[in-house]
Amino acid sequence: MASIISISHLNKIYASGFQALKDINLDIAQGEILALLGPNGAGKTTLISIICGIVTKSSGAVSVGGHDNVTDFRETRKLIGLVPQELHLSIFETVWATVSFSRSLYGKPADPAYLEKILRSLSLWDKKDAQIRTLSGGMKRRVLIAKALAHEPRILFLDEPTAGVDVGLRQDLWTVVQGLRDSGVTIILTTHYIEEAEELADRVGVINKGGLVLIEEKATLMRKMGRKKLTLDLVKPLSSIPKALKDYGLVLSEDGKVLAYDYDTRSKNGNIAKLLEDLSAAKIDYNDLHTEQSSLEDIFMGLLNAEVTA
Repeated sequence: MASIISISHLNKIYASGFQALKDINLDIAQGEILALLGPNGAGKTTLISIICGIVTKSSGAVSVGGHDNVTDFRETRKLIGLVPQELHLSIFETVWATVSFSRSLYGKPADPAYLEKILRSLSLWDKKDAQIRTLSGGMKRRVLIAKALAHEPRILFLDEPTAGVDVGLRQDLWTVVQGLRDSGVTIILTTHYIEEAEELADRVGVINKGGLVLIEEKATLMRKMGRKKLTLDLVKPLSSIPKALKDYGLVLSEDGKVLAYDYDTRSKNGNIAKLLEDLSAAKIDYNDLHTEQSSLEDIFMGLLNAEVTA
């Protein structure tokens, strides 16, 4: 699939000497959802700000829709919608005026039907005549998304879009994001909610200390790095794990009633059939068993911990 954003050897060093981004190389495909994960101060917002032309890069190149984002700033900005973390809105304007004005800034002709569609999709239609100051924090965040979509961008940046909103609104926004992706909009999402990335993303990028630690398809990442846990509820408690099973690294609960097997899905030792065969040979019976797959959060924390200890 063709790249709509191409980033090559991107660096950002502030006047203080602090390097916020270190040699970032990244291609983002048209129509994908890319989730950028990382702790506070990792460089996620700086990266987005440079792509959008808000912050000046120190070196490197950024191309958006085939246009250099510095020399062809106007062309690239038309392609981009940005939902920032901060709730910057004119509080005495109405929702409709705010969104309409945003569309006009890009030279787009008036299209009330399109704006109505956006507001309805964000559950804002009944608030169209309300002043921004009367809205809740969650509703204001929806208005920011409506503003970003008003000029029909091909790329949408969502910088912590559901921070501080309730679970119900978060689910609504997820539905909107998935609908936008289905319509061909490319979405770059930064989030602290790992389940958000797990639910929405096609690919996951991890940024830490200004560097792109990893970029991978979500399913491939979880398959490569995910672990599974097998838990067995035993018929009779064990006082200890038999020597014949020591190589599996099994963990016995304090009461001796549960055996847990944590394994890498790629490991040769991750052979469940062989384990169950050896359990039978050791005359260990169980009433029930179940497995758990490691989550994206487990993988993310593992990557960050590896960076710290490296």
